[in-house]
Amino acid sequence: MSEYHIPVMAHECVDAMDLRPGGIYVDVTFGGGGHSRLILEKAGDMDIRLFGFDQDEEARANALDDERFTFVAANFRHLRNYLRLHGVTQIDGLLADLGVSSHQFNQAERGFSYRFDADLDMRMGKAADRTAADIVNNYEADDLQQVFGEYGEVRNARSLAHAIVEARENAPIVTIQNFLDVCDPWVRGTRPRYLAQVFQALRIEVNDEIGALTDLLAQATDLLIPNKGRLVVLSYHSLEDRITKNFLKTGNADGNVIKDFYGKIDRPYKILTKKPELPSAEELKRNSRARSAKLRVGLRKGEE
Repeated sequence: MSEYHIPVMAHECVDAMDLRPGGIYVDVTFGGGGHSRLILEKAGDMDIRLFGFDQDEEARANALDDERFTFVAANFRHLRNYLRLHGVTQIDGLLADLGVSSHQFNQAERGFSYRFDADLDMRMGKAADRTAADIVNNYEADDLQQVFGEYGEVRNARSLAHAIVEARENAPIVTIQNFLDVCDPWVRGTRPRYLAQVFQALRIEVNDEIGALTDLLAQATDLLIPNKGRLVVLSYHSLEDRITKNFLKTGNADGNVIKDFYGKIDRPYKILTKKPELPSAEELKRNSRARSAKLRVGLRKGEE
């Protein structure tokens, strides 16, 4: 559904998957189904299998009416286990379009956007226990500072963290408006950009997005067929992009070079994007949400 979410760099992502007859592919961020729909269109009459993962149950309504497609209502960090339930132990390609869908941003009750007043929630999957309100009301100041600094690159993260701790002593911070009342005196630069960074940081922490991405990439490296499987990752945050880059180079999130007994470096992927691909100027005009997108692609290497 175009109203649900406009997929970013859709054709570039699907072309990078190098679709082949008999292949098994996974779209781990199904959302509105834009990328998955294009995968099936470009596959034509090929007898591929496509799995669409999404932890947000509302995405199930977008499931594609195609016998080659299977919707999986789960966080992509559980990729291996759910594929195994479907008898799949190896895959030919995986696409991850990280971040939040336009649909989730535009639903006031989900609490992702500072444009609406609602409960301070931000859970991508409603079955999750922890909300943004839990974090702002229970984290110590040092922990809040780390969240805002690392995930939002908020310049005055320490001041904001201490302001939150002080404010919650008077009353719990449970709604978006409660939270904005605390944030607004500390805005630096333009308000929209500052609040976007703060809300992004909270969202990443609520959903453990960095931990989930690390789990996903480790499993993808095991699942992709050597000399054939493609890893396609579209990220919107510098930390996500760095982790993806490190995995493509070294097979781990920290970018630590691993050598075998003979000193040979283990390089799990042939990197097909020496520099990340960026959206075209034309796409940026159509979809401003694409402005921070970076696409990286790797081919799983086999034994040499």
